[in-house]
Amino acid sequence: MNGLNRHRLIKAFSIGTLAGSLAVATPAAALDIRIGYIQFVPDQGPVLSNVIPEPENAGAIGAELAVKDNNTTGKFLGHNYTLETRVVDSEESALIAFTELQNTDIDLFVTRVPGTVLGNISEHAGDDTLLFNAGAKDDSLRTLTCHANLLHTMPSHAMLADALGQWLRQRRWQEVFLITGPTEEDQAWAAAFRRASLRYGLDIVKDKPWTFDADLRRTASKELPLFTQASDYDAVVVADVRGDFGEYIPFNTWLPRPVVGTQGMMPVAWHRVVESWGAAQLQSRFTDLSGRDMTSEDYAAWAAVRAIGTAVTTISSAEAQAIRTLLFSDDFDLAGFKGRKLSFRDWNGQLRQPIPLVHPRGLVAQAPFEGYLHPTSELDTLGYDKPESKCQINN
Repeated sequence: MNGLNRHRLIKAFSIGTLAGSLAVATPAAALDIRIGYIQFVPDQGPVLSNVIPEPENAGAIGAELAVKDNNTTGKFLGHNYTLETRVVDSEESALIAFTELQNTDIDLFVTRVPGTVLGNISEHAGDDTLLFNAGAKDDSLRTLTCHANLLHTMPSHAMLADALGQWLRQRRWQEVFLITGPTEEDQAWAAAFRRASLRYGLDIVKDKPWTFDADLRRTASKELPLFTQASDYDAVVVADVRGDFGEYIPFNTWLPRPVVGTQGMMPVAWHRVVESWGAAQLQSRFTDLSGRDMTSEDYAAWAAVRAIGTAVTTISSAEAQAIRTLLFSDDFDLAGFKGRKLSFRDWNGQLRQPIPLVHPRGLVAQAPFEGYLHPTSELDTLGYDKPESKCQINN
């Protein structure tokens, strides 16, 4: 055998040996990560305004985008992510869907369901199941009825209200007129704002329930100035989550004042006007996938699935309790396109995150604001802090 042929033979053997080694090593590192997504949004009944309805797939598409993002990185590591989606029409169906997915050995779940339904699901989840709440804003889930394996990527009512309270205090708009709708979600939003008003020294000069059931499309200019009549106030705060009347409040108040809350300038988890910190790229990828703008529900679901992906990449394990351990450690942070690295509060599982304050066509500001200090993280000035919560899920 001449020298050239011998060299080729050695080279071919070396490449074949390397390829064989990789073929043996890859299956050892390969992981199939299956995530269950459950969505149940109760029918809210007829809306008395021309408010644009929320997309029916809000939340689900956010989770789908995150799976694609996870697989972009995962394919180089032998990690393959799949999403099992169940969109149901009742509380009973949500629990059945959860049980069925559990029976297929899925132990990582993202949910967009009401707080009561989520509590029921949590009670049926075993110790080896990890749940992410990407829908319910209930403060009680973060302060009273916390579950050790439940984490929240959706901001709570208190976080949203505190963001608004900080902004009003910063602007020195301290006297406000509060209008509260009749639904349970309206009541919860208003209760969170009343708490924030005490926390930040705001004065609610009028606190009025909305008791009308008329269509305001023709009568708003007559009805609303009289309804908002008061000697003085700096802003009108509206708690109308589904949009029955709040859309008509701006420019129809007794005094020429800004409208904030669930209409006007709003504290949200996410909005299409958020573009800094690389967010425009996230928005673009979401629009390419869905043909619409990303909502707060989409973002919360995306953040939950991306948190799973970040953890699996770090520890090379899809075991739920191993993921949970990392998520609560100092070694975890989520790149969430909000200008700060995001982490989970160890006492109640809430994802720390800045809160954008937006109007329909622009970003006004992002809370927390300068001057609101905290010994652990300024993000913990939003929502219930550790001493204020009865939940201590990692003790």
